[in-house]
Amino acid sequence: MEEENLVNLTIDGVEVKAKKGTTILEAAKHAGIDIPTLCFLKDINEVGDCRMCIVEVEGRRGFATSCIQTVEEGMVVHTHTPNVLEARHVILDLIISNHAKDCLTCTRSGNCELQALAVKFNVLHVEFPGEMSKHKIDNVSPSIVRDFNKCILCRRCVAACKKVQKIGAIDCINRGFESCISTVGDHSLNDVNCTNCGQCIEACPTGALHEKETIDDVWVKLKDPDTYVVVETAPSVRVALGEEFGMPIGTNVTGKMVTALKRLGFDKVFDTNTGADFTIMEEANEFIERFKENDNLPMITSCSPGWVKFIEMNYPELLPHLSTCKSPQQMLGALVKTYFAKKSGIDPKKIYMVSVMPCIAKKFERQRQEMKNNGLYDVDNVITTRELSRMIKQANIEFTQLTDSTFDNPMGEATGAGAIFGTTGGVMEAALRTAQDILTGQDLPKIDFEQVRGGEGIKRATVNIAGKDIKVVAASGLANAREIMEEIKSGKADYQFVEIMACPGGCVMGGGQPIKNSKIRREIDVRKLRADALYSIDEKSVIRKSHENPVVKQVYTEYLEEPGGYRSHKLLHTHYVERPKYNI
Repeated sequence: MEEENLVNLTIDGVEVKAKKGTTILEAAKHAGIDIPTLCFLKDINEVGDCRMCIVEVEGRRGFATSCIQTVEEGMVVHTHTPNVLEARHVILDLIISNHAKDCLTCTRSGNCELQALAVKFNVLHVEFPGEMSKHKIDNVSPSIVRDFNKCILCRRCVAACKKVQKIGAIDCINRGFESCISTVGDHSLNDVNCTNCGQCIEACPTGALHEKETIDDVWVKLKDPDTYVVVETAPSVRVALGEEFGMPIGTNVTGKMVTALKRLGFDKVFDTNTGADFTIMEEANEFIERFKENDNLPMITSCSPGWVKFIEMNYPELLPHLSTCKSPQQMLGALVKTYFAKKSGIDPKKIYMVSVMPCIAKKFERQRQEMKNNGLYDVDNVITTRELSRMIKQANIEFTQLTDSTFDNPMGEATGAGAIFGTTGGVMEAALRTAQDILTGQDLPKIDFEQVRGGEGIKRATVNIAGKDIKVVAASGLANAREIMEEIKSGKADYQFVEIMACPGGCVMGGGQPIKNSKIRREIDVRKLRADALYSIDEKSVIRKSHENPVVKQVYTEYLEEPGGYRSHKLLHTHYVERPKYNI
């Protein structure tokens, strides 16, 4: 770094060199000095509202807000003077005085940033008792519960919704003591333009937002001797679940997860990656047909239910471009209640299909009326990675001490292609692996399509398959999805294949994954660590192409007949509908 771009300053007696434009907060971090924050969320919410990060700067009156105050040459900063510590204590007292105190029963207890700060600053009682704001709890949505009695008005959720996703379903309304975060007209999230992506939950520092928990229903079914309970687990769950038990970010805990699920009492433990392989069989063939006929191109993936709801609400005229394929979750559920049920001699009505997902929008997807077959939902219950961790803890299972187990047959054998569904670009890469072999009629050695990988919000590329150039783009995050949709709508885009994931980085950063506090998000690339783990699973897999999965071959031979055929289309495909943004 060139010297002229550096600023010399002193923080707590430590001489620091920082790049011009750097905030005091960032400069302190690089010097190994921790300044507490609450409203701050790197690259998302940097507004200085809560004032927890205040510091003293020599020669200036009052306090400086370190998350927005940039460094200056010769600046002398003090981060932990008695005055600063007292002020932070008062700020915490004021916040807590208007905050629900039901920490023992809060889903974020032990992982609440406000609670952690209260412990750190030894806040043992409320210094400013008085009237508290009272808000109704919104639990109408199938995915999200809002309890703004626990809201601290940090606006992190608002920033995630507005800035990251460009949805704007929530904002700060009213003034003064009546201020709160809510929707248009203070209606339920279920009645406004919410896509159920859950990025607001991931951003929230307290328990004001959390997934709609349904594990009690699962426990009831597990205890019912007349119910055959099957569970499937998404690829991203296995590289995040361990974090709930203190394991490093991105640890692959597939074997321990399967063992835990069997100990919980599930009759069969299946792999959603197998469902992903079926999705590729159908989707790759669908793309090839559209490509040959030049029909409704570009074809857009439909695996992400938050994205699907987004296009239904915002770009209904582009719905013909969506793949008609169900998501891996729904495909596997449909096959369990048909092929598996018939093969095992089990009445489909007695099967209770549970899905463990990194995504809270999957709770919305599973109850869509389009996701039924013969009057039965493909999937009966969806729980998140976080909910599964709670079930394991409730059962007193020492997760880290478990030995490894394998998924059950027949829906437990999957390929590396299924594993990479969990990261942005993964669905496209898996589809391209199969499409190239089908188009060429060869088993090509080319496996990796690295040009569609990466954490960028938008990744454009041209791939050559069977001598034909195919223009593709992979986008994650709904703000980026909107950009791609505007390109297509205006006629400026010339893509043939588009992958969209609602969550930035894909499912590895889904709204149902373990929540990381602002400090971890500031210092560690959580997305990359989880995504790298999925690519590692893929690289170590014996079979890395979906169409080579022996289970997939078997099911088509015995039941489905052929990809895109009558039975597979009836069972594994669906349709999507124009959806109003507001139901108010």
